Amino acid sequence: MDRERLQRRIGYDFSRPELLAQALTHRSHGAPHNERLEFLGDSVLNCVIAAELFTRFGKLAEGDLSRLRANLVRQESLHHVAQGLDLGDQLELGEGELKSGGFARPSILADAFEALIGAIFLDRGFEAARECVLHLYRPLLEALDPKAPGKDPKTLLQELLQAKKIALPRYSVVATRGAAHDQQFEVECLIPELSVRTTGSGSNRRTAEQEAALRAFEQIRR
Repeated sequence: MDRERLQRRIGYDFSRPELLAQALTHRSHGAPHNERLEFLGDSVLNCVIAAELFTRFGKLAEGDLSRLRANLVRQESLHHVAQGLDLGDQLELGEGELKSGGFARPSILADAFEALIGAIFLDRGFEAARECVLHLYRPLLEALDPKAPGKDPKTLLQELLQAKKIALPRYSVVATRGAAHDQQFEVECLIPELSVRTTGSGSNRRTAEQEAALRAFEQIRR
């Protein structure tokens, strides 16, 4: 495994190589593995992307910013970036995962990429992690069209749950407020398998469902 090549690709040299090794170690291979680093990297990535979108698109509303961020940090996008780094070639996997093609599995690659960002954060702090994220995300960020609809939160949540082999969420109206011509709907999104329960509100049921789905998506992704 050519770890030097990977560091050249990400534009970052680790001062603590053991962090890089841990970021690339799947739990099937043994401990220390990358799950805790993945948790940390997910939060750092969300923060960096949110701040960059806020700066780039000064006139976009919160909902549009949230939609763009959700698209950039979903598994498909992480998998795309990880593939560009040939990250699968660097992973330490257990025998079972190797035989089943774990080195190419989108979920494993996406998790490893998040762990890599978490490792950089621990190695040299937030600014180093930020620079790395923006370097690797530059093609995706430059290709963004804020006016394009993209995937809505309900679709993103559905794809995330399907990847985890979890049943689709249940949506239900829990309250309606206001006069008939100016009603506000409150909708609940329930995912029992993950103990996730979120709510959203809007002037119609669809808008409320989308807000509840976005909150569920972000809660699961944290």
